[in-house]
Amino acid sequence: MSETFGLKDRTAIVGLGATPYWKRGQSAPCTLQELICTAIIAAAADAGIAVPDIDGFAYFATDFDTGGLMETLGIREVGFSSMLTGSGGGSAGAVGLASAAIVAGLAETVVVVCGVQQGALRYGAMPSTYDATAESCFYQSAGLVGPGHMFALLAERHMHLYGTTREHFAEVAISTRANALTHPAAIMKKPLTLDDYFAAPMISTPHCLFDFCLETDGAIAVIVTSTDRARDLRQKPVYVHASAQGGAGEWGRSIYWMNMPDDSFAASGHAAVARQLYARADVGPSGIDTAQIYDHFTSQVLMQLEDYGFCGKGESGDFVASGAIRFDGGSLPVNTDGGQLSGGYIWGMSHIREAVDQMRGTAANQVRDARFALVTGGPSDIPVSGLILRAAA
Repeated sequence: MSETFGLKDRTAIVGLGATPYWKRGQSAPCTLQELICTAIIAAAADAGIAVPDIDGFAYFATDFDTGGLMETLGIREVGFSSMLTGSGGGSAGAVGLASAAIVAGLAETVVVVCGVQQGALRYGAMPSTYDATAESCFYQSAGLVGPGHMFALLAERHMHLYGTTREHFAEVAISTRANALTHPAAIMKKPLTLDDYFAAPMISTPHCLFDFCLETDGAIAVIVTSTDRARDLRQKPVYVHASAQGGAGEWGRSIYWMNMPDDSFAASGHAAVARQLYARADVGPSGIDTAQIYDHFTSQVLMQLEDYGFCGKGESGDFVASGAIRFDGGSLPVNTDGGQLSGGYIWGMSHIREAVDQMRGTAANQVRDARFALVTGGPSDIPVSGLILRAAA
């Protein structure tokens, strides 16, 4: 890609704001709009800008009411408001969407925001509410009524093909929980042992309780602006070094199709995005200092490690068993805030939050001398997405 038209380091995240994380349903009486506006106001204050200076919105998965947010926040005019589809798969890509708008001259100060407030409808049961079609009847009649059941099939196939074990999934859950214990924002504060993991209820073989992410309420916002403007603001800029979103057609609707060859079925759907991302960056897998990997299920962390080239195909079990993803002594500390498994599930935005803290050097579990952070969105249906952030010198 021509540097003239690329995004590399031409924009930066300059503001970060978040609400606390609550267990599902415990954020009441706040409304979702209140949570989102609270995060945006905090992000603007963090950046040292006035809220009405925001002139763009970038979302993923859910098209929040831009007009309502503008009225509530006192924003008089915006030049950009857009959304990526793909549910949580678009989380990392929404930062790239904001950056593209700025580089194109459509806006100067774009906020990327997501809020979660689950009520009667739980994300974990969402497929059971879909209208009856030939495809939905196929998986609903088989008892696949939630993403945890459906991704379990991918996990089983990975185990069959490559000898992956539940001990490997447990390592992801246990190492992530260890990070949550020392992170002030994380919800889970009870240590998790291997015995605890194997004593947990089985939800959908091979996924037990601790293979599933949390269900939480909360909101997170980041503010993106041009690199030139970022230099004059309050915080040290965190550069948007590379961004990619999309995916291969054979992954397509992911768990809502499942007609892929083994290389794609026992995978996370990120291989094509990873190739695009590294092609647009100055670093490859060996240059990434910390990875904030979308962890709705432990098994998908393993498959993303493979898709992003941190280990070979089918080698992620041995990779995590070596201690590689541990914060204390690992070569690639993963989900250093406790991730969505033990920290908080804000549909991928918590990973962006932690990557920004890492690149600022202010993280609770700070990776020493970290310069590049990988953030992933998904796995889900296309688009899935990846993001590389770079620390200022």
